[in-house]
Amino acid sequence: MNHEMVCLIEPLIPALRRYARALMRERAAADDLVQDCLERAISRWHQRRQEDDARAWIFTILHNLAMTRLRRATQRPVHVALDEVEAVNLSFAAQQEDGLRHRDLLDALAQLPEEQRTVLLLVTVEELSYADAARVLDIPIGTVMSRLSRARERLSRLMSAEPRATLSPPYLRSVK
Repeated sequence: MNHEMVCLIEPLIPALRRYARALMRERAAADDLVQDCLERAISRWHQRRQEDDARAWIFTILHNLAMTRLRRATQRPVHVALDEVEAVNLSFAAQQEDGLRHRDLLDALAQLPEEQRTVLLLVTVEELSYADAARVLDIPIGTVMSRLSRARERLSRLMSAEPRATLSPPYLRSVK
């Protein structure tokens, strides 16, 4: 393994794990995804164009692997024996306000359309530039900006303090 490659890849691992967990929503699946991503990046390092940003290139690999796995997962159900489930996955979430707010945020993120959620995570959590996010997702930069804007607006609405149930229904009248 060459020194340059290690110096570029190693600092990215925490960010890759964070992004993978946000996409996969399961720790073991996310860790497997990152492992496969790193193996692919290392084995294909010679194929990377030197002028390309290594971070964007590796995130592209991770994103593409994740999308393939998510498509496959929707095609066939996964069965897990109760003995194989980690105890932490069977425990109750924290009842503190921060834990509830965190859960609300994750729920709101899950309600975003996939294309908005991925752009939001890449730009705000992983701090990729709009151009790098566009390269990762293979979309124009203008599409990144519009998806990000819509994602932020929708997330803000979903996270607003005013519950939807208290909103008054629209006033309707019949016209004859």
